[in-house]
Amino acid sequence: MDTANEPLSPGEQRRADALRRADMAASAARQEAEAAQVLIDDFVARANALGLAPEPLVAHLIGGGTARTDKRGWYVNVPQTVAIGPDGAWYRLVVPGGLAERLRGVRLTPSPPTLTVLPGGRDGESGPLADFLERRLARD
Repeated sequence: MDTANEPLSPGEQRRADALRRADMAASAARQEAEAAQVLIDDFVARANALGLAPEPLVAHLIGGGTARTDKRGWYVNVPQTVAIGPDGAWYRLVVPGGLAERLRGVRLTPSPPTLTVLPGGRDGESGPLADFLERRLARD
């Protein structure tokens, strides 16, 4: 019996549509990360050419306070909640934690970069990545 041409049930159709939307969203996120990485790699090259030394990064704990991290890099925004490592890694510096992390420090893992810094953030904290990188290079 050939079931290839049979219509999908409403539930199967919703599932297929949801999977298709998820695939499209993942593809768009990958493309955005690739485009952002080009900007980040250019920033790292320019920062090194200007002699801007990476500094120890500090994380902001969701539970309150700050903690030292195992990474060095350049802060991208004034509140110092995102940074770029010397290898071009993108770090989000707001992390879960409390007293133990304040004492021990935290290990950062890179995140996929985005073309918008802190989408949905307050004025001055959110905007195009390219603008934040240019401002960071102009600061020093």
